Amino acid sequence: MAKASHDSLQDKLAAGRFVITAEVTPPVSFDRNDLMAKALPLRGLADAVNVTDGAGARPHLGAVTAAAMLVNEGIEPILQFTCRDRNRIALQSELIGAAASGVRNILVLRGDDPDAGDQPDAKPVFDLDPRQLLAMVRRLRDSGELPSGRKVSGRAEFFLGGADNPIDPPPGWVPAGLKAKHEAGAQFIQTQFCMDAGVVRRYMGRLAEQGLADKLSFLIGVVPLRSAKSARWIKEKLYGAVIPDALIARMEAAADPAAEGRQICVDIVRELSELPHVAGVHIMAPNNDAAVPDVIAAVRGGVARLRG
Repeated sequence: MAKASHDSLQDKLAAGRFVITAEVTPPVSFDRNDLMAKALPLRGLADAVNVTDGAGARPHLGAVTAAAMLVNEGIEPILQFTCRDRNRIALQSELIGAAASGVRNILVLRGDDPDAGDQPDAKPVFDLDPRQLLAMVRRLRDSGELPSGRKVSGRAEFFLGGADNPIDPPPGWVPAGLKAKHEAGAQFIQTQFCMDAGVVRRYMGRLAEQGLADKLSFLIGVVPLRSAKSARWIKEKLYGAVIPDALIARMEAAADPAAEGRQICVDIVRELSELPHVAGVHIMAPNNDAAVPDVIAAVRGGVARLRG
């Protein structure tokens, strides 16, 4: 079993290091090598790797199993954990299994509705909402007992996360949802794509005014764009995604759009690394996994706070 020797994601954030996380979607495969083909190129580059949980409301290799496989390969996973598919009994069992497998980082999400997937007649569960699930995971970690009061042997060292959409805050905007997630137990936040450093600056500034910027570690979502077409699709189809028109025009004018998209991603990461209260970035690359190691490698040497 390969063991990671570096500090954990939580340790790095506590130390003020600018972190880079990435993401893999477990394959629709019975073969673990298909997962490793996606994940191993990120080992030693990404500080942690998200494992999606039924992304797009479609079945994949189970997220808890996939995260355990990453642990065994010396890759620190962030286990995405959705409310959609399991009731609280199943959620608690999966959390116990995750802790026993060495999984520390849990990102609590609502999950896409089944009608967005390839089996729209599937029945959603949503026994708990994300805030209730965060509170349940925090209690499980801190008290070592289930909601029924039954004790759980051993120890869970969960580092809890939630999600948010960066916005250009209008006058009077209050981040009520983020406050509720923090109160429920969230310690870090990963965001939807925001490829506009100006929006992030103003978003983080408002969060600082509201007293949240120093209470949560914020990892801003970024993307190595493949083409102007894909950039437009993200802008128009992914709720909360921020892709400036100027970036789309830059992609349209590029002789090699994929290379330009990687450079844009490197540029925005470097900009974000200079902003107050931004703890890191989360790189997501839909149908473009191979670009992520190149982007991380290009960024590492150019940002003072980036240390592997």
